[in-house]
Amino acid sequence: MNPNPQATAAAADAPPRSHPRAFEPVTLVLTIVLSVLGALIGIVLITTLGVSPNTAVIGALVAMLIGRIPVGVLTRMRSKHRQNLVQSAISGSTFAAANSLLTPIAVPFALGRNDLVWPMLGGAVIGLAVDSWVLYRVFDSKLLPATGSWPAGIAAAETIKAGDTGGRKAAILGAGALVGFVGALFKLPTSAAGVGFLGNIWALAMFGIGLTVGQYAPGFGFDLGANHVPHGLMIGAGLVALTQALLLMRTRKGGGAGADRAESADGGPDAHGADGADDADGGRTVQAPQLRRGLLEGMGLFVCGAVVVAIAGGVVGGLSVSALVGWVLLAGVAAIVHQLIVGLAAMHSGWFPAFAVTLIFLIIGLVLHIPTVPLALLVGYTASTGPAFADLGYDFKAGWLLRRDAAPWRPFEIEGRRQQYLAQLVGFGVALVVVAVAWKAFFSDGKVPPVAEVYVTTIKTGLEPGTMTTMLLWAIPGALVQLIGGPSRQMGVLLATGLLVATPQAGWMVLGALVVRQLYTMWRRRGIADARARKESDEQAENDLSLVGAGLVAGSSLNDVGQLTKAL
Repeated sequence: MNPNPQATAAAADAPPRSHPRAFEPVTLVLTIVLSVLGALIGIVLITTLGVSPNTAVIGALVAMLIGRIPVGVLTRMRSKHRQNLVQSAISGSTFAAANSLLTPIAVPFALGRNDLVWPMLGGAVIGLAVDSWVLYRVFDSKLLPATGSWPAGIAAAETIKAGDTGGRKAAILGAGALVGFVGALFKLPTSAAGVGFLGNIWALAMFGIGLTVGQYAPGFGFDLGANHVPHGLMIGAGLVALTQALLLMRTRKGGGAGADRAESADGGPDAHGADGADDADGGRTVQAPQLRRGLLEGMGLFVCGAVVVAIAGGVVGGLSVSALVGWVLLAGVAAIVHQLIVGLAAMHSGWFPAFAVTLIFLIIGLVLHIPTVPLALLVGYTASTGPAFADLGYDFKAGWLLRRDAAPWRPFEIEGRRQQYLAQLVGFGVALVVVAVAWKAFFSDGKVPPVAEVYVTTIKTGLEPGTMTTMLLWAIPGALVQLIGGPSRQMGVLLATGLLVATPQAGWMVLGALVVRQLYTMWRRRGIADARARKESDEQAENDLSLVGAGLVAGSSLNDVGQLTKAL
């Protein structure tokens, strides 16, 4: 199955191509150097500004510039697939260092238990490794399809393609990037507008509503966050989303192409994507049995990792046998639930509520009266999953877009995805070394990720009476919205995500982009009566808007990385 039928016809007689390798000397050296840069950017920004930028576009631009140097082997970096490997590694090292490694070990440090930093780092490494392994196994399934939005992945792919081909696409992308960069300089969340041009309309509408309500509710005297309303909605939506994920793991007779096309027609992930691709034979590269095995393996590995954390962190000696078994199971479930909710939110919106979902499990731990140290380790272990899962999804999406014209497509796509995974493992390894060397200097200087301090403060102060009851009450509407939207739209998860992040003006950016998107599509249709011509017009409109959206996201990402000078 090739997602680009025209390319298949044009390249029917072309010999099979081999995908560039992640461990080729030039690619590997550049990968390591940029991964060091990405890891440093990540830990500096997460400890000073509390954010971790997507450095994929930076990696792609650097690889493109090196490929233009007319010196021997450096010209090999002109390959868009090698550029994809490099951008995968640098973005992976950034999120791994900042979110998956440094933030978890900051929790025991902020608690005053420096002796638990190294055991927690070991647990975080396990969480990171399993996180990426699960995504590698289940990407391009019905749960996490390659045809999903994955906005940051589209931005990286379009940046690489524009540098490779130039012309009109490069001009549109460049204009969008300029607008995104300038807007971000003036504190406008232009990446939110970019996402509005790229994602599923239903999911993004709920995301925009959540962002807007979250921004203005405090002005009417009701603090949603303080009353744990978004957390309750996420609990309800998350439980339904997990049930829907379990249902997608079933192997259905008579499914296949018809089922996938029905999902597309219903407005699911396949209904809108910058790529405009359709699984003509319904044959995703990951089918229901593989999805089932991947998630079950992930659950088992997360539980094993929790056992390691329990032993290394001394939890074994402080809990009864039944309490220890319960802690291990809760840690394993929290890890996989955290990664799935974060991944689904990232796929549809380009934003992931990792902090908020971790906080939910922290609150559950408080309700269960888990002692302080085991609870801190549970929080750190949970926090190590999710961001790398989402980031790898972005990178796989970028690679999927860049490999669409390959023939034969399937073996090239599968091999390319494997090489991306290997490149990210290099980035993760570099991130681990950087964090292991640098954490003590940063923490002793008072540079601790703000979210880790929030976790510890919550652990120490405990819960106000009735918190869990309030969250469970708000879980009901969250579950209903998620149930109504179905697994292809993730409306409940996206509504809760918007309420949780509540970035100023981001709601207007998303909703405004959706309006522009509809108006532009209608404007292009004017005077066209033929159904086929209308469809072609709509596809061209989506292509144009996808370039604009990708440019906005890329420009905003460049500004985020530029915040390094402010942090320093």
